Amino acid sequence: MQPWGRRLRWITGRLAGALLVLLPCASRAQRRAQDPAGYLDDLGNQVTDWPVNPAFKEDVFTFARLRYQTGGFGGGFGRGGGRGWTDDTPLADTMLAFRVHQITSIAVRPGLNPIDITKEDLARYPFVYIAGVGRIALREDEVASLRDYLLNGGFMMVDDFWGDSAWNHFAGELKRIFPRREPVELTLDHPIFHAVYNFKSKPQMPTAGVYSNFGILYDPNYDYNVMTHDPHYFALYDDKGRMMMLICHNNHYGDGWEHEGDDPTYFHAISEGMAYPMFINILVYAMSH
Repeated sequence: MQPWGRRLRWITGRLAGALLVLLPCASRAQRRAQDPAGYLDDLGNQVTDWPVNPAFKEDVFTFARLRYQTGGFGGGFGRGGGRGWTDDTPLADTMLAFRVHQITSIAVRPGLNPIDITKEDLARYPFVYIAGVGRIALREDEVASLRDYLLNGGFMMVDDFWGDSAWNHFAGELKRIFPRREPVELTLDHPIFHAVYNFKSKPQMPTAGVYSNFGILYDPNYDYNVMTHDPHYFALYDDKGRMMMLICHNNHYGDGWEHEGDDPTYFHAISEGMAYPMFINILVYAMSH
């Protein structure tokens, strides 16, 4: 068992009573739009941190973002490449941590928490996040570390890549990790879409600028020749049927968190309506299955 096995059970136990005090936060986010670098509490004071009990500093949920090198087909805007692991940092991470802390009773570590793809770093976190994988280039030691982590109970959420080229590149890296496992596309009746919030369609988080300029949920700047521009959710399972990885293709959760304060329409439709609720669903599902 990984060193975080007991902590995972402790955090999971907290989830049972954590989740029906969610998202009463629209007015706070609208006030925060005047101060996009921080947060405002109910009195209008800026909040950038909160205390974590030192005795339980390892028994809190940490939103751990994976660092990696890029390469591949060149990427760039319009090619599915993105900015790599730093995309939407630091505000997406600090905002997500703040919202999970604010709107649930889950104990959460504040701030940006990037980690390397090493056995030592991965062993500290049962849930990790990786973004902008359209040009990811894993080293051989990282391939081995991820394989070991996922097969030993870890969970990885993959986000922020669009179109066929980015999918094909990431799928090639995935084959290096698990040559004989195939990702399975999830249908809407899968429990992950209903774990806490009941989604009637698969959520799709658009890039904030695209939504503001065109009012659409997909990014039109990428190649959709084989796979449609609809949101595609793929799962990778271990031999016991446990979901090890959720791949959110044609989605940009990071923008849903980073840009919640841009305007009230984006906040209500995307951040409040999908980005935070679906993340809560993913977290609860990952920690309880």
